[in-house]
Amino acid sequence: MLKKLSSFIILSLMMFPAPSYAVLTIEITQGVEGAAPIAIVPFGWRGAGGSQPPEVMHRIVAADLQRSGFFKPLPDEDMIARPVEAAQVNFADWRALNVDHVVVGRMQELPDGTYQVQFQLLDVYKGTQLAGYSIRSRKPDLRRTAHQISDIVYQTITGKPGAFDTHIAYITVTHNRKQERIYRLAVADADGHNEQIVYESKKPLMSPSWSPDGKRLVYVSFTRGRPEIYIQNIFSREIRRVADFKGINSAPVFSPDGTQLALTLSKDGNPEIYLMDLRSKRLSRVTRSYAIDTEPAWMPDGKAIVFTSDRGGSPQLYRVKVNRKGAAGRVERLTFDGNYNARASVSPDGRYLAMVHREQGKFRIAVQDLKTGHFRILTESRLDESPSFAPNGSMIIYATEDNYRGVLAAVSVDGRAQQRLSLQSGDVREPAWSTFKSRK
Repeated sequence: MLKKLSSFIILSLMMFPAPSYAVLTIEITQGVEGAAPIAIVPFGWRGAGGSQPPEVMHRIVAADLQRSGFFKPLPDEDMIARPVEAAQVNFADWRALNVDHVVVGRMQELPDGTYQVQFQLLDVYKGTQLAGYSIRSRKPDLRRTAHQISDIVYQTITGKPGAFDTHIAYITVTHNRKQERIYRLAVADADGHNEQIVYESKKPLMSPSWSPDGKRLVYVSFTRGRPEIYIQNIFSREIRRVADFKGINSAPVFSPDGTQLALTLSKDGNPEIYLMDLRSKRLSRVTRSYAIDTEPAWMPDGKAIVFTSDRGGSPQLYRVKVNRKGAAGRVERLTFDGNYNARASVSPDGRYLAMVHREQGKFRIAVQDLKTGHFRILTESRLDESPSFAPNGSMIIYATEDNYRGVLAAVSVDGRAQQRLSLQSGDVREPAWSTFKSRK
C-alpha cells in the first residue's frame, strides 16, 4: 500500500535565489562495524522520449543511509534482481544475500512536468511491507524528495527521526584575484549539495546559529570594522543589526522559542552572558563574574544556559537557570575532565553535551552524558572546534583541519561513524546544523 504525501511538493530553490558556488565533498572515513545490511534497488523510470531520470534517486538514498553509520547499503553490482515494486520481490533471493531490508521504487514524469515518486520499504525476513509512499515532486526538488525517503526509511527501522532533509550553515574563506580574503556565509543540504551563499564580505564572519524555525541565521560580522551581531532571513535576505555595543558582541544563539538571544557582551567592561528580548531589544544580564563568560548554549527547555567560563582557573562549562530577568539560580559547574572544556552544544533531548576538549595539547570533540556524567572523547584530530548536534541528536558536525585546510567533519555520538566534508578550494569552518524546520 502506498500513501500519498502531497505536502512533499517543495519550493526549495525558490527560497534560495542566489547562485550556488561549490559542493561539500563528503568522504566516509569510518563506518560502523555491524551496520545493518540494506538494499536500495535502482528505481524504475518512465520518462518522455526515452529520457534519463534527472536524479538517480536510489544512490542519494543509499548515500544518506551509509553516512548515518547505521546502514550498509548493498552495492548495485551485487544485487541479485532489480524489482521496482513489492509484488516483484522474491524475498528468498534477498535473504540469501543476508540483507535485512529492501527499498524498491519507481519514478514517472507526468505531463505537467512534475514527477511521481513511489517507494516501498520491505522487511526481508518477515516478507512484509514496513512503509510505502507516493510523492509528487518538481524537478528541482527531487534531491529533497530522496532525502525525505531516507528519513522515512531511517525512522521506520531505527525508531528515531532521520536528519537527512535538513541544512547546515558554515563560513567559507577563499581568496580573490587580488589575494584578498573573501568570507561567505553559506547554507547547504546536510549532504553538502545545493550550497547557497547567504552573505559575502571582505571582513570576517563568525558564529552562525539557526533560529528554531530554520528561517533565520544570527551571526557575528566585522563588516563595519568591529564585531557586531546580525540576524538574516535566509529566504528574503533581509538583514537586521541587533547588537553593536562598544567592546565585544559575540557568540549569539536563539532561544528555543525564538524570542530571545543569548549572547556575550563586554559593554560594561568584562565579557558576560546577556539575554536580549528580540522584540523590545531589552537586555537582561545573566552572569556577573571577574572571569570571562562566553559561548552560551541553551538547554532545550529554554530554562537554562550552558556557557564557557574560566572562573575556576581554566575554561570549563557551567550551567545556570534563566528567566526573562536573567539568572534564576546559582551557577553549576558541569565539566571536570581535564583543564580545558569549551564551546558547548546541547543535544536536542538535553541529555548530551558536546564540547571542545584539550588533551596533551590537542583540541578534540568530546561528549558528556549529563545524566550519568560519563565523558568520552570522540575525535583524534589536532585542532577540532565548533561542535553542533544534528537535530535528531545522532551526529555532531564540527570544524577541523586536513592538510592545513579548514574542513568540516561529523562523528556519531558514540564515536563509531565518522565522515569528512571539504571544499575543492578554500577553508570551511564554524558549522551549525539546522532544526527540522529549515524549509519555507
